[in-house]
Amino acid sequence: MHSAKRLLLAACGFALLAVAYERTTTESLMTASARAYLNALTPELRARAIFPMNADERMNWHFVPLERKGVALREMTSAQKHLAEALLSAGLSQQGIIKAHTIMSLDQILKEMEHGTGPERDPEKYYVSIFGEPADHGTWGYRFEGHHISLNFTVVEGKIASSPNFFGANPAEVRQGSRAGLRALAREEDLGREFVKSLDDAQRNTAIVDKTAPKDILTFDSRKAALNGQPSGLPFSRLNAKQKQILTDLVSEYANNLAPELASARMEQFRKSEGNLFFAWAGGIERGQPHYYRVQTRIFLIEYDDTQNDANHIHTVWRDFDGDFGLDLLAQHYQASHR
Repeated sequence: MHSAKRLLLAACGFALLAVAYERTTTESLMTASARAYLNALTPELRARAIFPMNADERMNWHFVPLERKGVALREMTSAQKHLAEALLSAGLSQQGIIKAHTIMSLDQILKEMEHGTGPERDPEKYYVSIFGEPADHGTWGYRFEGHHISLNFTVVEGKIASSPNFFGANPAEVRQGSRAGLRALAREEDLGREFVKSLDDAQRNTAIVDKTAPKDILTFDSRKAALNGQPSGLPFSRLNAKQKQILTDLVSEYANNLAPELASARMEQFRKSEGNLFFAWAGGIERGQPHYYRVQTRIFLIEYDDTQNDANHIHTVWRDFDGDFGLDLLAQHYQASHR
């Protein structure tokens, strides 16, 4: 009798754990957060926040301080703003959330540095847009975007695409005032430099593809990621064990900005791509010198550039050659539906 009760209690416990797990998947968190955010908006704001899934606006992304479509944080009530930030958090890790909020805070520093002479600087000039109707196992997406942040998520029947994924920082290092020393994207810079400095002369001659760094990431805000020609730089196969670990840590730094479930999928992409992975560097290798690097595979591309404002202005991006905006997932979905 007691044994039967224990078995029943154990079964109930497993069932509750299963339900709890189902409720806390990244997809379910995104859906619930998007619904809560939309339900909190006024009819006027809701109309501006939602776009059709096939709208051209979905792939109209950028990362400079422009006006955007959607609803800005500064237009929201306190409650609406909290729910918008909950939606932002649904796709990010703790590390990613910290970076996002730190980057947003830099606009206040720029405003003080520029004394009103530059573009409009506002830490709340970040826009939330919803594409389609948020639904469990549905097809929809959302974007959180503003100066130096563009996070694009697409949900297709339980699968999530998370690119383009852009983080930038200006200043890369705050050099004056009470926040002097703050670096929003420190590891992206430091690990990249650590890696290129770990190379021997022959490896470095192959890895450094140009003595001058480009003025920005090469793919910029293109709707489809593409680079001219074949991959260049140093192949993963020519690295020793220590160098492979540093490069793995670098890719992991980008992947781990996302929610754990998405980060794991990113690192699985990396492991599957090691045989066709190339690292390229341009510019100087000493701190303070303009520099650029990329990690390129057949599946994804990471770009980093620090050349503007006396090499104190970072742009980084993760692009998927076929999967940006979930285009590969949508193609599979429509093909399956057609059949």
